[in-house]
Formats: sequence, structure tokens, C-alpha cells
Amino acid sequence: MPNRKPAAAHPAQPRPFPLATALLSSLKNYSPQKLRADLIAGLVVSLIALPLAMALSIAVGLPPEHGLYTAIVAGIVAAILGGSATQVSGPTAAFVVIVAPIVAKYGLHGLIWCQIMAGIVLIALGMLRLGKFVNYVPYPVVTGFTAGIAVTIATLALNDFLGLGIGQLEGHYIDKARTIIAHLPDFRWPDFTVGLVTLAGLTFTPRLLPKMPAAVVGISLGLGCAWVLQQSGFAVDTLLTRFSYTDAAGQTQAGIPPYAPSLHLPGDGKLFAVPDYAAFKSLLMPALVIAALAALESLLSATVADGIARTRHNPNAELNGIGLANIFSGLAAGVPATGAIARTAANIQAGAQSPLASVFHALFLLLYVLTLAPYISHIPMAALAALLLGVAWRMSHAPQFVMVLKLAPRSDSVVLMTCFLLTVFIDMVAGITVGMVMASLLFMRRVAVLTDISVHTSDSDDSLPAHVLVYRIDGPLFFGTIGKTLESSIATPQETERKIVVDLTHVPMIDMTGMMAMTVFLNSLVRGGRDVTLCGKAHVTDKILLKLQGTAAEGRVHTLHKLKDALR
Repeated sequence: MPNRKPAAAHPAQPRPFPLATALLSSLKNYSPQKLRADLIAGLVVSLIALPLAMALSIAVGLPPEHGLYTAIVAGIVAAILGGSATQVSGPTAAFVVIVAPIVAKYGLHGLIWCQIMAGIVLIALGMLRLGKFVNYVPYPVVTGFTAGIAVTIATLALNDFLGLGIGQLEGHYIDKARTIIAHLPDFRWPDFTVGLVTLAGLTFTPRLLPKMPAAVVGISLGLGCAWVLQQSGFAVDTLLTRFSYTDAAGQTQAGIPPYAPSLHLPGDGKLFAVPDYAAFKSLLMPALVIAALAALESLLSATVADGIARTRHNPNAELNGIGLANIFSGLAAGVPATGAIARTAANIQAGAQSPLASVFHALFLLLYVLTLAPYISHIPMAALAALLLGVAWRMSHAPQFVMVLKLAPRSDSVVLMTCFLLTVFIDMVAGITVGMVMASLLFMRRVAVLTDISVHTSDSDDSLPAHVLVYRIDGPLFFGTIGKTLESSIATPQETERKIVVDLTHVPMIDMTGMMAMTVFLNSLVRGGRDVTLCGKAHVTDKILLKLQGTAAEGRVHTLHKLKDALR
């Protein structure tokens, strides 16, 4: 019997909707030991996430339970359906400057639909496999807008940290700063003392007790300090005194509700009512901003996680996962969610082995809400404000900020400061938009320098016949370099130089602007009675020939792959 050749292996086709790639991969070799490690990691991260989720919800102008609902729902959905093995998703500080104005202008109803729309956009990005492109944001832009967000968060936190008792800080940054300064005479030292004690715990715990979560120690110290002050007759503002909810009997109760988050369908009651067309239009831009930031921060966090845990995430699956997480978070009356770098790092350091660690962290949070809500309600507002100040300091990346200003080219420093100042004094949309435009212009300027155009004749090159002139272009030929190309091509061939060779061998790409410029240039040569030959890669020369159709140069420009063939 003749031997049969094995069938050729076909490469695996990518799934049209990448989903749950990390979980499916992790479960292949899952074991009881890994389950135990995930449980421990989930417990550790839940203790960190508990106060932080509440603090971030309060910072955007919502009761603390909405942050907890987000951490629970997104922590489960993004982990199960996403593309990172160790990522922990939930509310993050970066969203504060975006979400707070949305809540102030449109309320929770508007925020819910912004999240749902943002989730749909994120899923579209994942299905289009654009995950790898989200990371193409320049470092000065990221550093600038994150530092700007940090300054804004720190400013907002001063209200509760100093015990000023301001209801809601409104307006732009200058207005908020003026309001805080005007209320400084209302400073309350008991709240400030609690905040300082908490901040001290956050600062010194990593040095003195490196294995203990600093947030847990800091909040515990703040609770203890508040209890001592209250026993001494001094009032301290807490979640119990600040917030309330309506129980099942219709009675108003102080603190946070001991209820699990519940999912609602669109149109279920006034809060989830589908907006009309005009409302959709007004919510579209905030939704796009939420989607952009969620994509950027999630993939950045997943990349950091890969570096620590030596894993590899699927960016498109991660976009799909965080998109679905935001949709479900919105339907649970949560706030926008994304990958949280600090909680993800803590998850890895605590020994997380799979996405189930994030699921366990969410389940622990749910357990706390159902069983410990009356005790959690005693957490001081100043302690949560101190937690936000610590987050703002870490988020500012002050050493990296200073490093860019000292070591980077002046143009990068200008981009950094522009993003920073616009984020603080206008908003994050302006900071990122202007920063990206500036960075793109600088990129084009730098790439343009790489494109070199030279003219070769028999006078400069003995190997060339007297009647031949060679234009050689090295580098990309696109709208950022075309001005330089035209200026260099003005040199009119001598009457004796009847044959023109345009050497595009070292042109890696050409865009529509480049093709238009080459069309004009080649037509001018043909009208002058020259014999024109293009040489270079087919994907470049074929595009130019296609653009020549219907012009005077059609059929009169030859193409060859190698320069030596064109010179014969």
C-alpha cells in the first residue's frame, strides 16, 4: 500500500468574536492548588477593592453602593469573558473626571446609557480586531493626561479630607478650587485627623508591613481613630451619616444597602428608560470618551500584567470582555469599568493563577455587602478621601513626569505639559485630543526627515549614461513628506537627459497624497517628451500606474523591479 502524505495543516482561523480566551486557556491545566491560590488572591484584592470602589463612586457624585455594584459585576463578567488571565476590572480613578460631569448633567440615567453605548463601541473595536492599535498612544500623552486626572482627583478629595462639608463641587477646575478655598474656614479637625491617620497608614504600611494591603491597614486605622474621637464626643462624618437608602418596607435607612446588585432590562422603570433620539445624540460623545479610556486603560493594565505574570493577553477578547462588563454594569446601575492596574498587580502578587481570582474577589465583595453593610457604613468619609489622595499620588507618576521634562526632547515636553494643563483646566477630552494631534504632527515631522530625495546624473555618477537622470527616493512617500519630495523634484532635467528613472526601490509605502503628487510629477515629465521608467516594489509602482489612468502619462510610464534593468 502506498504511503499517504499527511494532509497539510491549515492555520487556525481566528474566531470572529474572540471571547473568554483567558479563562478557556487557564482551565486546561487547572488544579486544586491553583483554585486555592485564586481564592487567596481574590480575598486579598477584595479587601483592597472594597473601600476604593466606594470612594470612587462618591467622587463622581453617586452613593457608594454603585461603585460596589460595578466591582462585583465587572469583576465577574470581564474576568470570565475577557482576554487577560490576571486582570481585575472595576471602577478606576481615571474615570472620575469623565463620569462626574456626566452625573452632574444627565444623572444616573444618563450615565447608565453612556456605559451601555460605550460597551457596544468596545465590542465593535474587539470584533474589528483593533485591540493592538489602542496602545499606539504616545507616552507623553498618557503621562500628561493621567497626571492631570490625578490633580483633579486630589482636589476633589480635599473636600472630605478637610471636613469642609461642601455638597457637590461644580464647574471647571478653577471654580472647584475657588469653592474649596472659600470653605477653608469650615475646616473640621476631627475629620482631618482621621484623614491624616489613614494617609499615614497608606504611606508607611508598604515599608513596615510589605505583605499587608496598605488600603486595609489605612482604612482600619482611620476607623479606629474615628471611633476614639466619637467616644470622646467629637462628630466624624461617615458613610452612615452621609448616605441613606430605602429598604424593602419603604423605610429610609442610613448607610449603604445590604442588597446584591440586580440586573435590569432596558426600559425597566424610569432609571433604565430608553432615551429618545435627542438624548442619544447628547450622550454619544461622553460614551465614546468612556469607551476610549476603557480600552486604553484595560489594555495598558493587561500589558502590565503580562510583564509581571509572564502571561500573554488577547487584546481583542479583552475589549469584548470589558465592553460586555460595561453593558452589564450599566444594567446593574453601576459606573464605568475598566482594567485596574493597582488591583491587577495586587492580584498577581497575591498568587492569582487564572481569571477565577477576579471572580472570587467579586464574590467576596458581594458577601461583604450582604453581611457586613451595617459595619461598612461606619467607614469615615475622610478615610476614603485619604485613599483617593493616595491613588492620585500613584496615578500622577510624578517621577516619570519629571523625567520626561528633564530628558525628553523639548517637543515631547510640550506635548506632556499641554495634555496635563488641558486635562486639569478644561477636561480630559481636550487634553487627549490636542495631545494626540500634536504628537501626530511631531511624528510626521520626524518621519519626514527620514525620507531623502536625491538626483543622480552622469556628472555625479560615472556609471550612468549621459542621457539618463535618476530620481531616487528613500523613505515613505505620504502626505507628511510630499512637500519635501516636490521641492526636491523641481530640478528640471537637461535637454540631453531624455530618459528619466524614478527609483522607488526604498519606498516602503505610499498613500493617496503621495500617489497624486507622483501623478503630477510623472505627467510633467511625459509632456516634456521624456522616456520615464519607475522601478521599485510592485505594491508601490502598481498604485501609481493605477492613478495614472486617464492622464497623459497613461501607457507611457514603464515599470521594472530593479534599477539595473532600468539603466540598460
